[in-house]
Amino acid sequence: MSASRACPVCNAGYDRAVPFLAHNIDETRIDASSFASRKTPEYMNYEMVRCSVCDLVYVARPPSQDDLAESYHAADYDSAEEAEDAANAYIRAIVPVLEKLKGRCDAALEIGTGTGAFLERLQIAGFKTLVGIEPSVAAIKAAPAHRKGWIKEGIFEADMYPPASFDLITCFMTLEHVQDPGALVAAAYKMLRPGGAFVAVTHDYRGWVNRLLGKRSPIIDIEHMQLFSAQSSEQLLALRGYGDVGTRQFQNAYRLSYWLRLVPIPAGLKAATIAAVKRTPFDRFRIAFNVGNTVSWGVRTAA
Repeated sequence: MSASRACPVCNAGYDRAVPFLAHNIDETRIDASSFASRKTPEYMNYEMVRCSVCDLVYVARPPSQDDLAESYHAADYDSAEEAEDAANAYIRAIVPVLEKLKGRCDAALEIGTGTGAFLERLQIAGFKTLVGIEPSVAAIKAAPAHRKGWIKEGIFEADMYPPASFDLITCFMTLEHVQDPGALVAAAYKMLRPGGAFVAVTHDYRGWVNRLLGKRSPIIDIEHMQLFSAQSSEQLLALRGYGDVGTRQFQNAYRLSYWLRLVPIPAGLKAATIAAVKRTPFDRFRIAFNVGNTVSWGVRTAA
């Protein structure tokens, strides 16, 4: 573990942070699913503090970037169906951003692409060149054959692509997982063409569901190096030079069996309830719900 770090959004010192959650990790419970997408919540976390300047909640002493990369490289993946549902929600949520691009849809990059489901929605929207970065080998293996050519295995790095390479860069449910989200969005800014947009989706720890559930919220997770609010999401982009910065919440739509996976009830009861629901015809339908997820965006205004 490293020394206590400054806030990765606004760089305010650790002395400007206040306690948020005490360290709560049981090493015996960590396995390949602990770093998987859309897993059953484990409610474990590193020590977290809240920045009194920008409102970000962050891990005070995170694992190294190499350790994080290895954890995601080896992670299980069993949420391909939910990835399709998430991609449908994301493409609806970013319609205002696509309108800002005014038909500029030559090239798009997705950081943390999973199976490339969202890239396919961008193809339908008119984007011609599609690129996805994904660290999980299992997620890439789960991608349909026609998407695999879009996906590059690895962790996003600042020198991966030349400046002004993309009209749109997206990063959905990934900024919580990286050690330095500020460096990521700064690198993305350079890779955007003037007028291009960066779009992220993050959990909002100030959303009513997360405040209601507290320590039993699914966002309390060993994977999360930081948790955002609308204020810290905007600051993350504005402080890296983005213009026309904005945020808004949106609804996700999943099967009832998936929503039940996130409910904080005893494991045995949860498994039995999910199994029963899956045997009914009702589980074919998607239920839309606002769980506090936030879409944020910014535009590269400089030439």
